[in-house]
Amino acid sequence: MQRAGFRSAITKIFNNYAKEAKILKDSDEPLSGEDIREGMAAIVSVKIEEPQFEGQTKQKLGNSEARSAVDSVVSEKLTYFLEQNPSVARIICEKSIQSQRAREAARKARDLTRRKSVLESNSLPGKLADCSDNDPKNCEIFIVEGDSAGGSAKTARDRKTQAILPLRGKILNVEKAREDRIYGNEEIKAMITCFGTGIHDDFDIEKLKYHKIIIMTDADVDGAHIATLMLTFLYRFMPELIRQGYVYLATPPLYKLEKNKKTWYAYSDDELNKILTEVGRDGNNKIQRYKGLGEMDADQLWETTMDPERRILKRVMIDDTQESEIDLTFSILMGDKVEPRREFIEENAKYVKNLDI
Repeated sequence: MQRAGFRSAITKIFNNYAKEAKILKDSDEPLSGEDIREGMAAIVSVKIEEPQFEGQTKQKLGNSEARSAVDSVVSEKLTYFLEQNPSVARIICEKSIQSQRAREAARKARDLTRRKSVLESNSLPGKLADCSDNDPKNCEIFIVEGDSAGGSAKTARDRKTQAILPLRGKILNVEKAREDRIYGNEEIKAMITCFGTGIHDDFDIEKLKYHKIIIMTDADVDGAHIATLMLTFLYRFMPELIRQGYVYLATPPLYKLEKNKKTWYAYSDDELNKILTEVGRDGNNKIQRYKGLGEMDADQLWETTMDPERRILKRVMIDDTQESEIDLTFSILMGDKVEPRREFIEENAKYVKNLDI
């Protein structure tokens, strides 16, 4: 058995054990020899008459009978060892799985950061409708939830300066997801490719394609959750975009009031009451409560949420003096530990003003 064949046999032994012990599922990728060997060392002591070494450094034993004997003994004894020491075997297999996931995540990250910009690519990422202006200072991109709102936004937009990227539902929560899942997520890959800056160590703010990244979601609990998931991703992977003021939240209206062929939009209950006080409360009032951006036609979406002359944007900022507190808040609210989140909710519930049940 040659060295490569020996390694292949060892790899097969570990994969067979991991599947029989239910550590690996049938649908999981098999472990590679590289994954298994990472962080491990083995010493093989062989006593042989008339040893023959290869090369001047004499670092490799050339006796073929020694190779076959070691291959046979190690393969047999390793199988017995794994079966007789299940706790140790599980530790080795789980360590190997972590190595596999880390290697796959690193590969996906390299692929993402090495890709050319959208303008140099033959195909646009996701369902991006890009703008025609090439000057990032003039350009903005709307990150929109779903195809319905995305369709209205694409029709309403200024095609020269406004790009639209519809995302499918709620993106992955990067605070508690494995790295290999994060880099394999289509929505996250689309955003990374669209922005053009890369991530982590490869991040370059000079390559940013849009100087306004606008998160545009429904004005309800689900919309707020989606916006929070996006902000978590940006804060963990591209925090400089927030620090330098490139990230915004769109503010769609909650109500549309029609009376005597005139139209008003209200962005809160207080604003609606103020308008009603001014125009009068009677049977001629036609009030529509928007359940989502998809209910607006293109003209309404442009007039209320996308027109630079009339829209309301909230810039997302980081206070440098409170960054450690911000970091902790993301960990508590978006992390995988339930108890700290429950305590946070119990302590702050009394401060809630607008509760959507």
